[in-house]
Amino acid sequence: MVPTEDQMRKRVAHRGASLRSRSCIRFAALCGACLLSFVGLIALGGSAHGYTPEDPEIQALVDGGVESLRTNVREKTFYALTTAFTGGYGEHALCGYAAMKVNHDATDPAVQQGISSARTLVSKLGAPDPGGHSSKTVYAVSAAALLLAEVDAEKYKSELKQIDRYFRNAQYRNGAYGYVGEKTGDVSQTQYAMLALWTLDRAGIQIDYKGVGQTVGWLLRVQDPGGGWPYQGVDPGGNNRIRQNGVTPSMAVAGGSAVLIGTDILRMWGESLGGETSALVGLPKAVKEFKEGQSLKKVERPKMPKEPVVAAIQACEGYLSKNSADPGVKRSIWPYYQLYTLERYESFREMAFDSEINPSPAWYNSGVEYLKEARKGASWPGGSYTTSSVSTAFSVLFLIRSTKRAIVKASSGTLGGGRSLPKDTTKIRREGSQIKGEPVGASVLDLLSALEDDGNEALEGKSLPENMQLATDPKELRAQLDRLERLVRGSQSYQARRVAARLLGKSDDMRVVPALIFALSDPDLSVRRYARDGLRFISRKFEGFEMPDKPTESELRKAERAWMDWYLTVNPKHVFVDQ
Repeated sequence: MVPTEDQMRKRVAHRGASLRSRSCIRFAALCGACLLSFVGLIALGGSAHGYTPEDPEIQALVDGGVESLRTNVREKTFYALTTAFTGGYGEHALCGYAAMKVNHDATDPAVQQGISSARTLVSKLGAPDPGGHSSKTVYAVSAAALLLAEVDAEKYKSELKQIDRYFRNAQYRNGAYGYVGEKTGDVSQTQYAMLALWTLDRAGIQIDYKGVGQTVGWLLRVQDPGGGWPYQGVDPGGNNRIRQNGVTPSMAVAGGSAVLIGTDILRMWGESLGGETSALVGLPKAVKEFKEGQSLKKVERPKMPKEPVVAAIQACEGYLSKNSADPGVKRSIWPYYQLYTLERYESFREMAFDSEINPSPAWYNSGVEYLKEARKGASWPGGSYTTSSVSTAFSVLFLIRSTKRAIVKASSGTLGGGRSLPKDTTKIRREGSQIKGEPVGASVLDLLSALEDDGNEALEGKSLPENMQLATDPKELRAQLDRLERLVRGSQSYQARRVAARLLGKSDDMRVVPALIFALSDPDLSVRRYARDGLRFISRKFEGFEMPDKPTESELRKAERAWMDWYLTVNPKHVFVDQ
């Protein structure tokens, strides 16, 4: 069960300080004294700017960062490709992931380089790993998993399964991950292993769920009694925690995020993070989407009590509140890595614990201010063991709230880019049976079934009767609109996308606006026009943002952003995950 609002309030009542002042001071602890001047201002009276990833200023920072990743693909990696087992493959994969997450363009040079390096790395996983701290295998393989799943989880399923096998073999007996040949366990690397396994799970790969439970158990055991986590965790072997060395706010959010990610893999947080219910709205709970090659065997996930996990996150919050004001906190040498860690922790924490999500939290505002001050030109500088491209990739992932996008996408069932849905969207299976191809519901329009058959090439936008009406019953209408949205986002038939875009535009329903904005960039010009005209009708902006019938790339992007900005004035809490 998802905790009630009252339960959540009770759980976080101990925090004392407001989320806004606590979060901004926390960021100072994470990234050093260079933030104190403007963080103090935020703590006293609030930030002068309430940023969101959709703000034009943020988008300009992101666009500049992605362009620098694209133009610097030949930048020398810190870890030479010829001297270390993982070489610079992980660095390339990380940069490609950041670029892919922004524009979802697999042809982007940074993405292409990342894919090539990720696949090369996966091909080397069967060879002996020499170990040592120069072989960042867990980090590199995790970045490869993120990128390949984001580009096309079906196309790279073989590589993703190899990555799953790697993590099964790389896990320590105590449940942790770290460098080859070591046994203590590394919280920093474990958080990336959990993120990669979460990504594999959401991509339909059946991972070692028992192993995930063991990792969560290790993390809970090595949490310092004060609430933080160390870099290297000494396992006491039981529930009596011992004092750990090297506890820092940075590792506290790393350990906390790993706990939250691992427990979400085990579906502890229910539907708030995309639980076991079907991702396709309108389907019975017993029915789920089926993907080719997917086993019909029910996935068994270990059951863990929620109370120790909630207590661990509460203790982590308490540690962060107490230590964030420590004037002796050293200036970070990895601020961009820490920013991405912070965004990951806060995204999972707010989804699990906050009854109301703040679209412009103070920790994000403080991070934006830091990145504005720290950047050099369009990118961010390298540092200890880090190149400029890696710093820029971490910065971009923070600015776009990449983890929040991933959570929303996993919860809504939207696939990467919206265009990698199965050809037959009626391909569903009842859990635990052999029933195949069962229709979504008997009351759905016959037209929808025809549209969902990509083999039917006779459908055109002009074939839609002018007097066609969608259902008037709210529940039936919602199911029909959901199916139309999936068609306009994912059908491989341009005829089907044309009809879907036109019907959505005629619906006069504000909920379909994000799908129509997505359709503005459809490869088919007719789909674009139907989407544009539908947006104008629904918004009553009949001259809507000057998008011509055959827009240039610049005109198209300008129109997309204008419509997104307008929709956020209507629904400020919406998260665009595929634009």
